[in-house]
Formats: sequence, structure tokens, C-alpha cells
Amino acid sequence: MPGFELFGEKEKSEVLDVLESGILMRYGFDNLRNGHFKAKDLESEITKRFNVSHSQLASSGTAAISMALAVAGIGAGDEVIIPSFTFVASFEAILLIGAIPIVVDIDDTLTLDIESVKKSITSKTKAIMPVHMCGSMADMGSLIEISNKHSLILIEDACQAIGGTYNGIPLGTIGDLGCFSFDFVKTVTCGEGGVVVTNNKEFALKLDYFSDHGHDHVGNNRGAESHPYIGYNFRISELNSAVGLAQFRRLDEFLEIQKNNYTILRNALQEIDSITFRTVPKGGVESYAFLNFYLNDIQSAKAVARSFSSSGIDSCFYYLDNNWHYINNWDHFKEIKSLYPFPNELAQGLKYLKTKDFSKSDYYIGRNISCLIKLSWTKEEVTERAKIMVDCINAVIKN
Repeated sequence: MPGFELFGEKEKSEVLDVLESGILMRYGFDNLRNGHFKAKDLESEITKRFNVSHSQLASSGTAAISMALAVAGIGAGDEVIIPSFTFVASFEAILLIGAIPIVVDIDDTLTLDIESVKKSITSKTKAIMPVHMCGSMADMGSLIEISNKHSLILIEDACQAIGGTYNGIPLGTIGDLGCFSFDFVKTVTCGEGGVVVTNNKEFALKLDYFSDHGHDHVGNNRGAESHPYIGYNFRISELNSAVGLAQFRRLDEFLEIQKNNYTILRNALQEIDSITFRTVPKGGVESYAFLNFYLNDIQSAKAVARSFSSSGIDSCFYYLDNNWHYINNWDHFKEIKSLYPFPNELAQGLKYLKTKDFSKSDYYIGRNISCLIKLSWTKEEVTERAKIMVDCINAVIKN
């Protein structure tokens, strides 16, 4: 991660197909495409790889999440449970369709804390959205039980976890709907893009409509298509799809590199007694996109993060101070800094953010350091990186 590190001839070839046809839009102009339908081909490959009945590409992972919520009938005043550790897009996507994000604590998986989820369910709760941050997952078995017990929709935000599995099932395909991001810094990139996958036929049909202004895509005359529902423009382009098609076909290659580089780093760090690694639920296999470990306390974690930075160890994140991935610094949400008049129902629904205690989440995120696993590293570079990381950690611990 990210896939752009290994752009090559395969990506160029797919893009040139599109440029030579001159048709950059995914719908229409069939007679001018020279048989090239990159978005359709990518959806077909995703469907086959993940063993699902339907895949619907979107312009971004954020769009994919909003689409998933919308086709599940979630909207004004409904509550959607999400973790305190996620990218802001998860929160934004829920707001976009008029629902209220209910942020709850994480545990040592760095994902949804099951007891916190149970305590947060109300009569307004319509969905639980686990976010598989940094390549790993929550206790999906418990979330399935909770969702079934309370008749809730389970929507997986697997935007950072392509390639991970739970009990042998790909992450993103376990719930009612699953969402992936193909943005520029993901393991598989389209430049910008995302996808929703589902086995629900009704959801699948509505995804097709909703992502393209409500078009039913019946017949060959786009102007004559009917509009069963209101929709929006969440389409992906053929250019983005072309890049993604080449990248997705290389997924196994990328995952193997990630795992190899991750393993070198982890084997080196696990010799240090005073650090522990994030918990992966029983039956779970990470995508190995990130290596996450805990120090004994916040002060040590901050000191290690500073030492990594000064020693040239890039792409290691200390999320307690991060503006985009953790609830602490989301003041634009807490203060509702909107460019347009904000619906009163949403404003009232977000008031809890100003006073809610996230100390349990702070305990885990404050001791955590998350290291991105790059695809472009050589074995020698990873080995040297591991040595420097070990030296940095040991120096902080001894002091």
C-alpha cells in the first residue's frame, strides 16, 4: 500500500485503450468504444474475486458508503453507529444522506468495541458500520449477532482493508453491504474511486440507479431511460476504471509484498518485551497494509513517534494528534462548520459530540503507532528500517 508505487505498463495499456477510443464516460457511446468497457470489466472482476452477486463502482469510497446507506433505506434522523477511529469520510458519508453518526469507543482491535456498540443502540439506530481501519477488523461474529438481534443493517467500511479476511470470508462481503476505496493511497488505486458490493438483489438494482441520476439503464437510448428513483452523480469514469482494472488484477502481487514487508518489521519489533501488537479477532487475517503496535503509555508512544520522524522513518502515524482519523480533533463536526444552513435535526443529533467521553478510545489510540507498509521497499530497505525502528524504541524505553 499504496498501489501507485508500482504503476507500470499494465496500467498504461488499459488507460491507452480508453484514450484511443475517446470515450471516457462509463455509459453510452457503445459503437465508439472498440469493445472496451473498463468499468464493467472491473465490476466483473471484483464480483468474481469476492464471490458476491453484485459490484457497483463509484467515484470514491465516500460516495460508495453514502450509496450503501441510501439503498438500505437509511436517511433523515436515523442513527448509524461508527467507531471513534476512522477517516472523516465515514462520518461525512452518513451526514450526506441525512443520518446521524453515533461515534462509539474502540478496543484493542483499534475498531468497534462490542460493549460500546450494545450500549449505543436506540430506537433510532438503523445500522452498524464497522470500519476496518489499517487492514484489520472488529469482532464480526458479535456484530452479526447484534445486527440480527436488533434487525439492523450491517455495512462494512473496508476502505483500508482490501485483502483481509474473517473466517476465510473477504472483509467487505460479510455484512449486508460492503464498501471499498480505490483512492490514490489505497492498495488498489483508480486514482479516485470506490465500490459497493452486495448479495442483495434489491440493493444491487438500487445501487445501479442511485449512482447515475436514477437512470434505469434499460435500452440503448440514454435520453429515453426512465428514472425509478431520485439519484445523484456518483459515477466513476472509464479512465479511473482502466487504472483500477490493471491494479485489481495485481492484488495478489501487492498483498504478498505487503505481507513480506510487514513480517520483516513485526519479527524485529516483537523482540521488544515492552510493546504489544493490535489484537486481530480469532479467525481474522489482516491485509498487512499497516503494522500497529502499542507502547506502555502515551508519553512513550509520543516519544517513539518523534524519534521515528527525526530518524527518517516516514509513514508512521500517531493518531491521537491526527486531524483526520480520530474524533479528538474533529472540531468542524463538533461545531458544525457548514458552508450551508445545516438541518436542525442533524445539528441536534450531533450535540452529544461536545460532551461525550472517549477516554477508553484515548487509552488505545494514545499508545498506538501505526506504520504504513509500502510496496516499493526492497528487502534491504525494510531490514534497515526495522533496525532503526528497534533502536528508536529501545532508546525511548531505556530513558
